[in-house]
Amino acid sequence: MPLSHTRSHLLQQKAETIFPGGVNSPVRAFRSVGGEPPFLTHAEGAWLFDEDGNRYLDLFGSWGPMILGHAFPPVVDAIREAAGRSASFGASTASEAALATLVQRCFPSVEKLRFVSSGTEACMSAVRLARGFTGRDFIVKFEGCYHGHSDAMLVKAGSGVATLGIPGSAGVPAETVMHTLALPFNDLDTVRAAFAARPDQIACVILEPVVGNAGTIPPAPGYLEGLREITRKHGALLILDEVMTGFRVSLGGAQQLYNIRPDLTTLGKIIGGGLPCGAFGGRADIMNCLAPLGPVYQAGTLSGNPLAMAAGIATLEHLIANQQTIYPGLDSTTSQIAEGVAKLAREAGVTLTTNQVGSMFTWFFTSSPVTDFASASTSDTAVFGRFHRAMLEAGVWLPPSQFEAAFVSTAHGREDVDFLLSAARKALPH
Repeated sequence: MPLSHTRSHLLQQKAETIFPGGVNSPVRAFRSVGGEPPFLTHAEGAWLFDEDGNRYLDLFGSWGPMILGHAFPPVVDAIREAAGRSASFGASTASEAALATLVQRCFPSVEKLRFVSSGTEACMSAVRLARGFTGRDFIVKFEGCYHGHSDAMLVKAGSGVATLGIPGSAGVPAETVMHTLALPFNDLDTVRAAFAARPDQIACVILEPVVGNAGTIPPAPGYLEGLREITRKHGALLILDEVMTGFRVSLGGAQQLYNIRPDLTTLGKIIGGGLPCGAFGGRADIMNCLAPLGPVYQAGTLSGNPLAMAAGIATLEHLIANQQTIYPGLDSTTSQIAEGVAKLAREAGVTLTTNQVGSMFTWFFTSSPVTDFASASTSDTAVFGRFHRAMLEAGVWLPPSQFEAAFVSTAHGREDVDFLLSAARKALPH
């Protein structure tokens, strides 16, 4: 029996009179997959509930941070207790250092850090710091990697930009991005050529060590090591954007998984238990260039706000205390989902390429191996859109874009896997 979406439809119509496209973040609009987005009321564990009383198995986890599932009781309790003392002070609290210490425990490369309120802020600030520290202007990023919507980063940025078919963004002056070099991911030769063409001009290389904003794309063997060698040789900084991968692909992120020590790291909402939070940090000599110690300015009234700190402490303490069971369990559940649907696709004669790293994965509707944004772009987005709509109608909420990773939480159990596979068996084209 088809799901009812009457109330969500009415709410979407109202939203379109108030918000551009009816949303406050473009990919929520479902433009690339068709249909209208359900309006949610609450979530519990691995499940989302909408205004029409429907429930959906959640496979995007608020775009990654809900690693412990929704409304995880220790996190809820910590937020409630902190809110009782005030939602914001705009002044220092002991909880900031408490959370920072937990981050440092898991990320040894982060000798000092600073909290912000989003991954966009973290990446924007890290790039500014790299430029200030090195005295250089050029930055290298990679096609399909999304580092937030600051002007210098909106160049071949994957994610919602790719989903909507926008090459960059109107309103970004050419002068702003003239120092941003966008290169193909997993291609060291183009990086070497960029440094050869601009000796002593490149401040940093920034990348998602596992791409999540063009769908899941792992680094090729030796790729991250090659970037580390090139940047060190030329006096540029290596910035790992672990907004998605931090605490996700392992307790210490991709840098632990691949044994790479960056100069700077950026982190996102997972360190705030899903609340607005981010951080950037790294070598102490670089971080000491920030005001008030140095000339690089960065600030934020809500940076280190007590609600996010409390939620982050509860989240990271649980991950650290239970890491020996959490991460093998996440990897196993994710493999059951990713490989289970891939097997069903083969049986149905559907062309599918599956990429998985830890508890993040993507099904690409293409026969080609997906190793960069160009190969990800060969995926049949029309087929993905039909699959997404069929899965949603069957009660499974996938990321509403071919170019976004899916995520699994500790709340997903065997029954949830079976439910998803049953839905996929019916949703896959035949």
